[in-house]
Amino acid sequence: MIKPNNLKKGDRIAIVSLSSGMLGEDYCSHNLAIGTKRMEEFGLTPVFMPNALKGEDYLDKHPEKRAEDLKQAFLDDSIHGIIAAIGGDDTYRLLPYLMENQEFIHAVQNSPKLFLGFSDTTVNHLMFHRIGLQTFYGQAFISELAEMAEEMLPYSRESFLGCFHGFHSIRPSELWYEERVDFSKAGVGTDRISHRETHGYELLCGNPVFEGELLGGCLESMYDMLASTRYRDEGEICQRYYIFPEREEWAGKIVFLETCEEKPVPELLRTELQALGQAGAFDGISGIIVGKPQDEQYYEEYKEIYREMFQDKGLPVLYNVNFGHALPRAILPYGARVRADSDKQEIIFL
Repeated sequence: MIKPNNLKKGDRIAIVSLSSGMLGEDYCSHNLAIGTKRMEEFGLTPVFMPNALKGEDYLDKHPEKRAEDLKQAFLDDSIHGIIAAIGGDDTYRLLPYLMENQEFIHAVQNSPKLFLGFSDTTVNHLMFHRIGLQTFYGQAFISELAEMAEEMLPYSRESFLGCFHGFHSIRPSELWYEERVDFSKAGVGTDRISHRETHGYELLCGNPVFEGELLGGCLESMYDMLASTRYRDEGEICQRYYIFPEREEWAGKIVFLETCEEKPVPELLRTELQALGQAGAFDGISGIIVGKPQDEQYYEEYKEIYREMFQDKGLPVLYNVNFGHALPRAILPYGARVRADSDKQEIIFL
């Protein structure tokens, strides 16, 4: 796997809208200003790609323009990293414009750059995994850098700094935060409702210590790639370019999974996991790490489903890890070899 360079002060970072075009809407103008200022405080120069701020309607109608921004970011030697604005639900529509473009693939393989995003960006991550580039799952421009409190959430900030000095370990956050109800300009400067973390990492079954390379993403995005529940052509397009990893590619991996802001009901979670299992995502793996559910919705119900599905297989399942749609968020590098240790309450990058 090709590994990009870490970020450093002075780097120019492309901001791309690969799914939702909300960053270009007036109701996000305060997020745009906050995120720009925060990036500059990190010593980075944000570069908003030509189509990134054209809004929801335009980008919905022109997936080729979203793809063009990503391609140009890799072709531009002055760009050192790329951050997704936010997720969404249809980034799979970019695949034909990228996976059939040899200039793009050559640029990714020969001019690797740090790529950061989460949620529906799972599709982009798995595309890069197919091409051979290591990417980074867990944060985005609007959700982290444009956090509306006076400061970026401390745990998320420390994790973002890993893009500069590398990633060494992940441990439970002392606090978790509820999702905001008010994202309007009136909410700028207000803190999120926080709670003391009382669970820590929970071993649901299997050995307390396990190792493997990281592979996974947002469970709903991965399920949609297989089942075409949201868009009828999604499964066919993802299959055409082998975006969902083949059965044998999962062997020896630690699969990381998290649920989105839609907070799927427990029976849907079960259906999604079964679909991944049928596609081979749990064949020969070393274990599973599961992100904290947003707002701890269905916290106990999800636990029971994971336990029921995997304890008879002898698979380790480590639950309530700080990544995904619940805040705060750690960053997980695809392909990184880690050791998960529930007794020590840590995930160590090896």
